[in-house]
Amino acid sequence: QVQLVESGGGLVQAGGSLRLSCAASGRTLGDYVMGWFRQAPGKEREFVAEISWGGITTRYADSVKGRFTISRDNAKNMVYLQMNSLKPDDTALYYCAASFGGKYKYWGQGTQVTVSS
Repeated sequence: QVQLVESGGGLVQAGGSLRLSCAASGRTLGDYVMGWFRQAPGKEREFVAEISWGGITTRYADSVKGRFTISRDNAKNMVYLQMNSLKPDDTALYYCAASFGGKYKYWGQGTQVTVSS
Protein backbone atom coordinates (compact mmCIF):
# COMPACT_ATOMS: atom_id res chain seq x y z
CA GLN A 1 0.00 0.00 0.00
CA VAL A 2 1.09 3.52 -0.81
CA GLN A 3 -0.45 6.71 0.51
CA LEU A 4 -0.04 9.80 -1.64
CA VAL A 5 -0.61 13.42 -0.63
CA GLU A 6 -0.40 16.26 -3.13
CA SER A 7 0.33 19.89 -2.33
CA GLY A 8 1.36 23.09 -4.05
CA GLY A 9 -1.77 23.93 -5.97
CA GLY A 10 -3.29 27.39 -5.99
CA LEU A 11 -4.45 30.35 -8.03
CA VAL A 12 -2.01 31.81 -10.56
CA GLN A 13 -2.24 34.16 -13.50
CA ALA A 14 -1.72 32.93 -17.04
CA GLY A 15 1.97 32.74 -17.81
CA GLY A 16 2.85 32.00 -14.21
CA SER A 17 4.36 28.95 -12.58
CA LEU A 18 3.53 26.46 -9.86
CA ARG A 19 5.36 23.48 -8.43
CA LEU A 20 3.25 20.56 -7.27
CA SER A 21 4.60 18.07 -4.77
CA CYS A 22 3.52 14.54 -3.98
CA ALA A 23 4.57 12.94 -0.71
CA ALA A 24 4.43 9.17 -0.49
CA SER A 25 4.33 6.89 2.52
CA GLY A 26 3.80 3.23 3.17
CA ARG A 27 6.29 1.80 0.69
CA THR A 28 9.48 2.85 -0.99
CA LEU A 29 8.60 5.16 -3.85
CA GLY A 30 11.41 3.73 -5.93
CA ASP A 31 9.31 0.60 -6.49
CA TYR A 32 6.84 2.55 -8.63
CA VAL A 33 6.49 4.41 -11.86
CA MET A 34 4.93 7.71 -10.83
CA GLY A 35 2.55 9.92 -12.74
CA TRP A 36 0.53 13.08 -12.64
CA PHE A 37 -3.02 13.28 -13.97
CA ARG A 38 -5.60 16.04 -14.01
CA GLN A 39 -9.34 16.44 -14.24
CA ALA A 40 -11.08 19.64 -15.26
CA PRO A 41 -14.75 20.29 -14.42
CA GLY A 42 -17.01 18.35 -16.76
CA LYS A 43 -14.13 16.46 -18.33
CA GLU A 44 -12.56 13.06 -17.86
CA ARG A 45 -9.33 12.59 -16.02
CA GLU A 46 -6.35 12.83 -18.35
CA PHE A 47 -2.70 11.88 -18.27
CA VAL A 48 -0.20 14.70 -17.74
CA ALA A 49 3.26 13.22 -17.11
CA GLU A 50 5.05 10.06 -16.03
CA ILE A 51 8.51 9.21 -14.69
CA SER A 52 10.30 5.88 -14.45
CA TRP A 53 11.60 4.29 -11.25
CA GLY A 54 15.07 5.79 -11.53
CA GLY A 55 13.91 9.07 -12.99
CA ILE A 56 15.70 8.50 -16.30
CA THR A 57 12.67 8.20 -18.54
CA THR A 58 9.84 10.70 -18.67
CA ARG A 59 6.74 11.04 -20.80
CA TYR A 60 4.37 13.96 -21.25
CA ALA A 61 1.02 14.74 -22.74
CA ASP A 62 1.38 16.82 -25.88
CA SER A 63 -0.58 19.64 -24.25
CA VAL A 64 2.08 20.18 -21.55
CA LYS A 65 5.26 19.17 -23.36
CA GLY A 66 7.91 21.87 -23.07
CA ARG A 67 6.07 23.60 -20.22
CA PHE A 68 5.85 20.98 -17.47
CA THR A 69 8.66 18.93 -15.92
CA ILE A 70 8.21 15.85 -13.76
CA SER A 71 10.92 14.80 -11.33
CA ARG A 72 11.36 12.57 -8.33
CA ASP A 73 13.52 12.18 -5.24
CA ASN A 74 13.28 8.56 -4.12
CA ALA A 75 15.37 9.21 -1.02
CA LYS A 76 12.72 11.66 0.17
CA ASN A 77 9.78 9.69 -1.27
CA MET A 78 8.72 12.73 -3.26
CA VAL A 79 7.53 13.42 -6.78
CA TYR A 80 7.25 16.89 -8.28
CA LEU A 81 5.59 18.60 -11.21
CA GLN A 82 7.06 21.95 -12.21
CA MET A 83 4.51 23.83 -14.28
CA ASN A 84 5.60 26.87 -16.27
CA SER A 85 3.83 29.12 -18.77
CA LEU A 86 0.49 28.11 -17.31
CA LYS A 87 -2.65 28.60 -19.36
CA PRO A 88 -6.31 28.82 -18.31
CA ASP A 89 -6.78 25.39 -19.96
CA ASP A 90 -4.44 23.95 -17.32
CA THR A 91 -7.06 24.63 -14.65
CA ALA A 92 -7.92 21.29 -13.05
CA LEU A 93 -7.63 19.07 -10.03
CA TYR A 94 -4.18 17.48 -10.24
CA TYR A 95 -3.58 13.97 -8.96
CA CYS A 96 -0.42 12.08 -8.17
CA ALA A 97 -0.51 8.33 -8.84
CA ALA A 98 1.73 5.28 -8.41
CA SER A 99 1.92 2.50 -10.96
CA PHE A 100 2.90 -1.04 -10.17
CA GLY A 101 2.79 -3.83 -12.70
CA GLY A 102 1.77 -1.48 -15.50
CA LYS A 103 -1.34 -0.13 -13.86
CA TYR A 104 -1.91 2.98 -11.79
CA LYS A 105 -3.13 1.52 -8.50
CA TYR A 106 -2.67 4.25 -5.91
CA TRP A 107 -4.00 7.79 -6.10
CA GLY A 108 -3.86 10.91 -3.98
CA GLN A 109 -6.78 13.18 -3.21
CA GLY A 110 -5.67 15.88 -5.59
CA THR A 111 -4.62 19.52 -5.42
CA GLN A 112 -6.50 22.28 -7.24
CA VAL A 113 -4.75 24.42 -9.82
CA THR A 114 -6.61 27.47 -11.13
CA VAL A 115 -5.13 29.65 -13.85
CA SER A 116 -6.78 33.01 -14.44
CA SER A 117 -6.66 34.81 -17.78
